[in-house]
Amino acid sequence: MRAFVLWMVGLSALLSFAVTPAEANNPRYAAFVVDESTGEVLHARRADAQRYPASLTKMMTLYLLFEAIEDGEVALTDEMTVSRHAADQEPSRLGIPVGDTIDARTAIRALVIRSANDVAVVVAEHLAGTERAFATRMTERARELGLTHTTFRNASGLPDSRQTTTARDIARLATALRRDFPQYASYFNERSFVWDGRTYRSHNNLVGRVDGVDGLKTGYIRASGFNIAVTAGRDGRRIVAVVMGGPTAASRDAHATQLVNAAFRSLRMRETMLVAAAELTPRLNPIREQDAIAMEVAALNLRGPTEQGSSAALPALRVVMADDAEANPVDDGASLPATPVTGSAPDTDGAELEAIPLRDIDPPAEPVQVRTAAVEQSDAGDWAVQVGAYSAQAAAQARLETIRDLMTDLTSARTATPGVDSGGRVVYRARFEGVTQGTARSVCRLLAERGEACFAVAPGA
Repeated sequence: MRAFVLWMVGLSALLSFAVTPAEANNPRYAAFVVDESTGEVLHARRADAQRYPASLTKMMTLYLLFEAIEDGEVALTDEMTVSRHAADQEPSRLGIPVGDTIDARTAIRALVIRSANDVAVVVAEHLAGTERAFATRMTERARELGLTHTTFRNASGLPDSRQTTTARDIARLATALRRDFPQYASYFNERSFVWDGRTYRSHNNLVGRVDGVDGLKTGYIRASGFNIAVTAGRDGRRIVAVVMGGPTAASRDAHATQLVNAAFRSLRMRETMLVAAAELTPRLNPIREQDAIAMEVAALNLRGPTEQGSSAALPALRVVMADDAEANPVDDGASLPATPVTGSAPDTDGAELEAIPLRDIDPPAEPVQVRTAAVEQSDAGDWAVQVGAYSAQAAAQARLETIRDLMTDLTSARTATPGVDSGGRVVYRARFEGVTQGTARSVCRLLAERGEACFAVAPGA
């Protein structure tokens, strides 16, 4: 067990992340990095503070367009008519005349690559009649996808003080786009497209230049600063990185590159340490082992939240010429306050961390249906499933909520966080109670396949 503590000390050093004074003092800055396949947070800073999405808004416009295409409401060859309202949108835009049309396939490229505001309104009006009605639909769908701190007021991301989001929500949206519509992922990897004899190049400078980056979207208005959502894959692992509030497109891209490289580097190093820890750590009773790990990690008094990734300070900022929209950004004259908008989750930088679970509390993308028919079950539902042990009861409860979202066969199980004394300190065990032996063993088998801690607990244990 001491070997595990030494491993955790090494891991905590690995997970520290340097932030420059310029970032720390930038009220618009936020960043978030997540493992796309597991939902594990790799880096978070001001992840739940309210921010303006700017053209990252078009990710939701595209989500609803993809959904309409898959539902048969729209075909890629369908023509959509440009209204006066659409044609009057501020740059960036394609500049399609009123009454002309654009097909859905071209509209997708115009939104992803050109970030055309007029095309965003064309799509909104085609799907919902009016942009306002479409914005309401965007917000409703966002809630269904788990974007609990996001409100949309238009389809393009042009300035609106009531249109806000968070870095965490943008990462959830990026994950949902790839998860639900993989057949359209290639659009986000295109570097340019041609329309009406003119070639438009993508504002996402990381695609094709940073190893593994294959999308997704940039955005800018003055109130937001320079935003980017990035998807990337290396060595069978995938991540989503979000940077919001960059002072320039160049600094935003540099910082996003740092986050991507640090995340993959840390994942590789952590896997190496996990193997070493497994070889060095003697086996204990699994339930007692969870209790001991929780206590020893808490005793480290790590400053939280612990952030994965390591890097030196950011390179000096440099001013570069950007493409049309970023070289001539829309200026609405607004700026966000240094503190989060009322009602948003507080910035957690510097909060004391009592226990560090090995998985984040965000649920993975899709629930798993447990199959128990082939497993011998006891007659009574008097078994339990333990999925962790924590020095904070709230952390144990959060873990239960995560696993319940993942495992549908635990929907009707009772949740419990019994406290037990461990060397004079209380440990809270995260348990689902009132399940059959077969369900307990099946759930733990599937969770183990995903690398999640789980133990089937016999009656009375």
